[in-house]
Amino acid sequence: MRFRRKSADDAQPETPGPGAGEDTAAATAPAGPHDVSEMPELPEGVQRVDLGSLLITPTSGTELRLQVDEASGDVQAVLLTAPDGALELRAFAAPRHGDLWSEVRPQIASDMAQRGGTATEVDGTWGPELACELTRTLTDGRTGQQRSRIIGINGTRWMLRATLIGGAARDGENRARWDAVIRTVVVRRGEGAMPVGEPLPLSLPEGARRLGPAATTPAVSKPSGNAPGAAQPGDTTPGT
Repeated sequence: MRFRRKSADDAQPETPGPGAGEDTAAATAPAGPHDVSEMPELPEGVQRVDLGSLLITPTSGTELRLQVDEASGDVQAVLLTAPDGALELRAFAAPRHGDLWSEVRPQIASDMAQRGGTATEVDGTWGPELACELTRTLTDGRTGQQRSRIIGINGTRWMLRATLIGGAARDGENRARWDAVIRTVVVRRGEGAMPVGEPLPLSLPEGARRLGPAATTPAVSKPSGNAPGAAQPGDTTPGT
């Protein structure tokens, strides 16, 4: 599924709601991602893609894919790909007033180290992020460094984990464009009780078509771990 709507060009950040300018902290806080209870309206003619726990706004120049577990057929992650990189999105159940991202960051760093990579904590748009590098072996036998930036955002009883892959993980104007995409994401937690860290369920949109065996489009057939700390930044890489 390719997004080509001109009305969503450049994925500009949503305008904060009434009262956002009442104090400095509110005025400087990132305007999104949003909980479904407070998602802003979109321009006329633009509709979000409903994937269950995640609602994705069309962004010009990106292609929407879903990462599907080959054995179960369950959708595990949302991917937005572009020529310069990719963004992987997953949402998890979290405590109402907790900080799940602070709890899982050390787990992600440890997992990356066990795989022979590095994970360095850096300041980002939404607070602490992990800048990761992992040596990958390509299909032609060559090796290269896979860059990724893992971002955790605590919401209303949910945590969104956004992983920027390849060129999208680099700082500068390119990174600002991908940050703007993350701001448009809407999370639907649901009212039911769920264990902390449980992945919020994703579903296929209407009209999804198959690309190949065990893969549904928009989708990628490669499975990966779904725990909050099981980062898999190299699963889908359009380029580094």
